[in-house]
Amino acid sequence: MGLDIRVPLGLVFLIIGGIMGIFGIFTHADTALYAKSLGMNINLDWGGIMFVFGAIMFFFGTRKKQQD
Repeated sequence: MGLDIRVPLGLVFLIIGGIMGIFGIFTHADTALYAKSLGMNINLDWGGIMFVFGAIMFFFGTRKKQQD
């Protein structure tokens, strides 16, 4: 039937990870925002992880299956 959950799930993680990563880049200089997380830019870190995970899911969901 060709229905694969990895494609929409990958797109969701790509979009949310991209938004979080961009937010982390633009708020990198705001030290008060990241004071509770010991100065770590959590938005940039997890945004990157989610973006990579989404790209892997989307890639494996869209590659052609071998019928041989």
